[in-house]
Amino acid sequence: MKEVYLDTYGCQMNVADSERMELLLFHSGYTRTHEKENADLILINTCSIREKAEQKIFSLFGHLKPLKEKNPDLILGLTGCLAQQEGERLLGKVPHLDLILGPDHVENIAHAVDCIRETGKPMVWNMWDERKNYSIPKLENSSLRHPGASAFVNIIKGCDKFCSFCVVPFTRGREKSREAEEIYNEIRQLVDQGAKEIILLGQNVNAYGKRGMDRPVAFHELLYDIAEIPGVERLRFTTSYPRDFTRELVLAYRDIDILMNHLHLPVQSGNDRILSDMRRGHTAQEYLDLVAMLKSETPGISLSTDIIVGYPGETEEEFQDTLDLMQQVGFSSSFMFAYSPRPGTPAALLPDSVPEPAKHERLQKTIEHQARLTETQAQCFLGKDVEVLIEGRSSKNGYEWKGRNPEYWRMLCSGPSIKVGDRVKIRVEAFSGHTLMGKVSKEEFAGAL
Repeated sequence: MKEVYLDTYGCQMNVADSERMELLLFHSGYTRTHEKENADLILINTCSIREKAEQKIFSLFGHLKPLKEKNPDLILGLTGCLAQQEGERLLGKVPHLDLILGPDHVENIAHAVDCIRETGKPMVWNMWDERKNYSIPKLENSSLRHPGASAFVNIIKGCDKFCSFCVVPFTRGREKSREAEEIYNEIRQLVDQGAKEIILLGQNVNAYGKRGMDRPVAFHELLYDIAEIPGVERLRFTTSYPRDFTRELVLAYRDIDILMNHLHLPVQSGNDRILSDMRRGHTAQEYLDLVAMLKSETPGISLSTDIIVGYPGETEEEFQDTLDLMQQVGFSSSFMFAYSPRPGTPAALLPDSVPEPAKHERLQKTIEHQARLTETQAQCFLGKDVEVLIEGRSSKNGYEWKGRNPEYWRMLCSGPSIKVGDRVKIRVEAFSGHTLMGKVSKEEFAGAL
């Protein structure tokens, strides 16, 4: 069999797309290699949401050029959001590229590679899929691939919100939802292959059911139905948009036992003027009210978020509002970024008025503030038994296994008779950042919990 090397940047949607491409290529005669030098095909699945991510990708392709010169039959492919955003312009920036494939054409990866091998010419495939429906066809013999203890399931793609700083609507298109029955069938298949936890994915996952469906199902109804599928032991979803978070969805956290008590809920800023300029569609207080409702119905729920500092025009006082909101919510973790203008977005037309040193200083303050919040919460786990779903082997000395607790903290642990897919009770002995560490407190697995 031929060998493919896959590298993925960006969000969990990109991770899921890479897994899908790997599966499609497996059915086309490729096995995955972790050595670029052995590959017949190298695919870099890209992100364009931050300028720094693009710079890393261009640097990486510079390092791949000698491999292409040594082996002219090697196919170099760039997929994902940067492929959608830049299209043919990438051939000028990276002339040794063979394939440019946008997210709408993941299903065509094997055909595209075959065409390149037949013609010897580069291919750019980033036109939009004009079909109303979003579907991921089932593959025969896909049971040959093991999904692991935790499996991603795409349920919606695209975003209709058009936040002023964000390229997602331009790289992933408009919102389209998959039919519920197709989702249920995929989950059943994953459970049959050994998956214990299902993570539903979408750029705006709680907009599910609003567009692109023959038989519309509301997102909270989808969750209740998935919870009834035998073998699903844990359920999660990401990423949510505050404005689309309904009262029914809040109650689903209260009512569905297997829906884990963690939510990633991007806020971006704690200042109302900045939120308005970002076109987020909610105020800081409305966000806090939603958080209060969640905490009231689901005590102990863990919240994570996205933060942008240094948005055009942001003052020190407005930045302080963000730190204050973080403190009020008590996020367990955050993805934190200094603003960088993205091509084609409304914010890119604004003067980037916050100096780079000030952006860097604000980002550092935000990181340090989040570290304090994380440490305070981590200390609450010390000496306590937590349930962990074992996802795989740990590479850290002294700990054999890694997994996640219900609140989505990473857990490193050791203990007897453990295997991937087990749910075990771990006594927390230490922590480092957002990672907890400990040993099995009782040899209790799924059936005894």
